[in-house]
Amino acid sequence: MAERASALDRVLTQAGGPEILDILAERLSGADLTTLLLEVMRRRSRALSPADVLRRYGRDRFVAPGQIPFARLRQAEDAVLSAVPPGVELITLSPVAPIGTHSALGTVDQNKVVSTIRNSEVAADPTNALALEAALRRRNTPAEPVRLATVQRVVRAQHVAGAATYAHFTLFALVSAGRDTGDLAFERQHAAEHLAVLTAAVRACGVAEPEVKVTVLDERFERVAAELGAARDPDRKDGRGYYTGLCFKIYGKGLEVGDGGFVDWTAGLLGNRKERLLISALGIDRLS
Repeated sequence: MAERASALDRVLTQAGGPEILDILAERLSGADLTTLLLEVMRRRSRALSPADVLRRYGRDRFVAPGQIPFARLRQAEDAVLSAVPPGVELITLSPVAPIGTHSALGTVDQNKVVSTIRNSEVAADPTNALALEAALRRRNTPAEPVRLATVQRVVRAQHVAGAATYAHFTLFALVSAGRDTGDLAFERQHAAEHLAVLTAAVRACGVAEPEVKVTVLDERFERVAAELGAARDPDRKDGRGYYTGLCFKIYGKGLEVGDGGFVDWTAGLLGNRKERLLISALGIDRLS
């Protein structure tokens, strides 16, 4: 954080002073800021030669080709999709989402997302965009549960070290949205369905025995966890404050390949505390 603040101070000094940030962030409308940034990028791109573009292509991790061969990735995608049950609608998401989709819903630092200059951001997690779509459908037909899935290539801006970690990668995502009907009925039904779909998808990719670990975040969800019959992970650190009630991880091929849990996103989007949402995802690259 200190390093980032120091870099920002240096840039603001070069740009004319700290008040520049206030003008850009608070005084300009979204449309006016877009107009300004479009002109900035037009001038910058006009100054670039083909050789400049090639040099950038050779060193920018965001634009380099994926490391998993296309045929293997496509085979894993098809295997995962074969596990999607009837009643779950597969949709094609846009590669961009409204600005704030990841930080406002999922409490993700905006610096971990590739923001654009047109009040949008590059997809970093398909569950966020699926949640927006589910909320729209729930608002229009509140009596009907919504079950959506997708496969999407996403980009994340943070540096992550370790095996099978990339700047861009493919995720299979699944969301279930509906209304609280009492007795944790929604939670019990859809948690069981998500784990059944995800483990079947992992098996379809050649993992004979995927491992599921469940973490209870609210004691009321002990019943849900007990019905799932999965191993417990009470010491899990990540995901607390992001998920509510209960979350889980799926392991295969010696790696974490999936993650999911309950979130309050549709409750906030629709202004109704009775709205429920379960999200989950699998890393296709890790299963390829």
